[in-house]
Amino acid sequence: MYEFNLTTFFIGLGVILAGVAFVRWHRAIANEFGGGVGSYEKYKLWALIICGFGLLLMLNIPAFLLQLILGGIFQS
Repeated sequence: MYEFNLTTFFIGLGVILAGVAFVRWHRAIANEFGGGVGSYEKYKLWALIICGFGLLLMLNIPAFLLQLILGGIFQS
């Protein structure tokens, strides 16, 4: 049922690295694209959400959950 996939592991690792970079430079990104000081925490929150999604992706959890849900709906 659950199957480790090396490709999604490295994609997830890349997503985590992008999220870490986003956390590291969230103030500069918020200054350039957002409302400045008022949006620092929002940008940091989204960066942490990206890191969490990357961790789930590394473990192939989204594909596993989709398989469970779609397997329950479309039983064959």
